[in-house]
Amino acid sequence: MPTFDELVEQALAAPFSGWDFSWLDARSSHQQTPWSYAAEVTRRADGATTMLDMGTGGGEWLASLSLRPARTVATESWPPNVDVAARRLAQLRIPVIQCSGAPENLSQEAADPGDVGRLPFGDGAFDLVINRHESFRADEIRRVLADGGTFVTQQVDNHSDDDLYRLLGIDVPEAPGSWLPLATRQLTGAGLAVSKAVSGSETQHFHDVGAVIYYLRVISWAIDGYSLEKFRPQLRAAFNAPGMWPLPVRHRRFLVVASKPAA
Repeated sequence: MPTFDELVEQALAAPFSGWDFSWLDARSSHQQTPWSYAAEVTRRADGATTMLDMGTGGGEWLASLSLRPARTVATESWPPNVDVAARRLAQLRIPVIQCSGAPENLSQEAADPGDVGRLPFGDGAFDLVINRHESFRADEIRRVLADGGTFVTQQVDNHSDDDLYRLLGIDVPEAPGSWLPLATRQLTGAGLAVSKAVSGSETQHFHDVGAVIYYLRVISWAIDGYSLEKFRPQLRAAFNAPGMWPLPVRHRRFLVVASKPAA
């Protein structure tokens, strides 16, 4: 069995690019959400001629989709991911356009976003807009959707990282139970009709502390004040704790489907 220090070295040396967590496939297991985001998208992609994937990351998820409209476009805001996604999706003839991401939905109530987060497409350009874990401007979604078009989004909900906070001995941040009501309010306020809004969770079972360290290395921004050196004692204690592994971590999610009224 590897030592704590060996697991740390493995996690730090493991490759990561785009938004590809495949290194964790052999080091964790999942209990999925009550819905299938891929199924929700595929069902609607079958009848669409144009589709936009917002915040495609490295293009991994879009490339794995079993069915895509003939005209599919992706956007990405983080420069290192743009090149990764462009290389991956070029073979599928899917262009990747770099543009600024929308402000976090939770902050949009406080200030007018102006041009920040505007999508570089014409009015009514897409039959289907999909969005997995990316902020969005509801007014822009409505603008780029064709009449009768559909928006499908899965979002990371509040308290998604609570189990990791507890593992590190940090107080869980205060937040509403869910921001699903805000998302639906923003979409309906923009003139879209919400047909589905459900919340749930997926549970990831980390097999060892190395898997957790790798995950935290990638999403360190989600844990306020996290660094490996700062929390090495807590992680070492978790490694040594009897019965700790595999460690279940509940990731909270929600799904919203909304449509633009037909002309």
